[in-house]
Amino acid sequence: MKILLAGYNIDYDLICELKAKCAFDKDITPETLSAAYARISRSPKFVDELRQIARGEVEKARKSNRNIVFEMGHSSVAEHAVFNVDIIGVSRLLVEAIEKFRLCSFTEKSQRYVLFDKDFVIPEEIEKAGLVDLFTATIDMQNNYYSELYSKLRPYVFAENKILAENPANKSLLEGWAKEDARYIIALATQTQLGMTINARNLELMLRRLAALPLAEAREYSKNLYAVTKDIAPSLIRYTEATDYDRLTGSNLRRQAEIFNEKYPQQSRMGKSPAVQLTFVTPDADISAAAALLFSAANASHSQCLRLAHLMTAKERKDLFKTAFRNLQAHDPALRELENIDLQFELVVSASCFAQLKRHRMATVITQDYDPGLGVTIPAAVRAIGQQKRFLEIIDKTQDAYEQIRKKAPLAAPYVLTNAHRKRVLMKLNARELYHLARLRSDSHAQWDIRKLSEEMLKKAKKAMPLTLMLASGKDCFADLYQKTFPHS
Repeated sequence: MKILLAGYNIDYDLICELKAKCAFDKDITPETLSAAYARISRSPKFVDELRQIARGEVEKARKSNRNIVFEMGHSSVAEHAVFNVDIIGVSRLLVEAIEKFRLCSFTEKSQRYVLFDKDFVIPEEIEKAGLVDLFTATIDMQNNYYSELYSKLRPYVFAENKILAENPANKSLLEGWAKEDARYIIALATQTQLGMTINARNLELMLRRLAALPLAEAREYSKNLYAVTKDIAPSLIRYTEATDYDRLTGSNLRRQAEIFNEKYPQQSRMGKSPAVQLTFVTPDADISAAAALLFSAANASHSQCLRLAHLMTAKERKDLFKTAFRNLQAHDPALRELENIDLQFELVVSASCFAQLKRHRMATVITQDYDPGLGVTIPAAVRAIGQQKRFLEIIDKTQDAYEQIRKKAPLAAPYVLTNAHRKRVLMKLNARELYHLARLRSDSHAQWDIRKLSEEMLKKAKKAMPLTLMLASGKDCFADLYQKTFPHS
């Protein structure tokens, strides 16, 4: 056996510095890795030799990539080329579109740990509609109240957590709690920044999809992202123009939905939506999960395992799950067999909550636009310090501005909405991913909004599959739950 390090992330500024110092005039590109790895399947040479050959023949490597990726259709080869990208000065509204892409890694500026200044994006649509004054005045109002609210929340949080406050090491933690409650009043136009790691295959898809969005900021992002990456890997980033499928499908579906809503008005009327609805679960979920566990362990067909799972007594079935979970610890991923069990939730979440929920990219998340008609989420601490009335006054003025903007620049109207505003989300995930979500979001360290959501999701899911989810919990609760499940361990 031989394991060789083929490469790792290097800061681009350092690459430029090294090239300048060494007078290195050859292309430094991840395309050579893609080309070398593509040749593994057809060459008897060792892969380290293939990499050396590709580095010495960059144009040949690029020609190979174009043939293999685009002519032969082996797109996975492009996944070996990876980019690290700094994204600075984008709105939090745009970030939601950026982070829809599953096979990427993102780290975003936190609204818990960072006290936000007053930087915000003024959309091109706002400028063209002559609404800059209204837009700016609304955002300034929100930002001024954010500062005021934080100054009131900070002493309240310290007073409510006296034991923690006695230790100076907890200062940042407690200030973070105040910041994350104050942030509910700042707008989706607020500027943020993030680091993104993405392979060339998904980069190309991102460029194309965001170029298709009607929002000017999204198209500008796509253009700028292409500008900084196109010369690094030209053989792997080729189809970046929006197609009709990317550009028209969403608007066509919306028009179709409007037709149906007009035709069936009774069905389209929305009542008050509960925050969490479990709308689908795999039928006989525990039995299906038991069959999956048996299938991986027994020399039998799935249909035989399913029949056996049905024939088991309740105690036998429970014993099977306890065997599967006996050695599970708080940080262990649940068994892959649990991916056979699906759940679907319809959720109503604040923008603040969604900013955390969207990080669970193994789930399928489908969203609607933010809807002021769904109301707002007000932190309990805001109510406790007597700021609910003032908070709602700011919300009312925000929604007045939203309606004025919506009439002239409908695409830009959501920018002015706040982290407190809500939208509907359809979230489909398997039982294994629900374990992961619960560990992070039902934990005491999780922010209260998403913790409340996660706990309600878990509560409803456990009713449908108590055996499959017998150890699903926040990390801080896991030890107690494990001891209850395995009392003699």
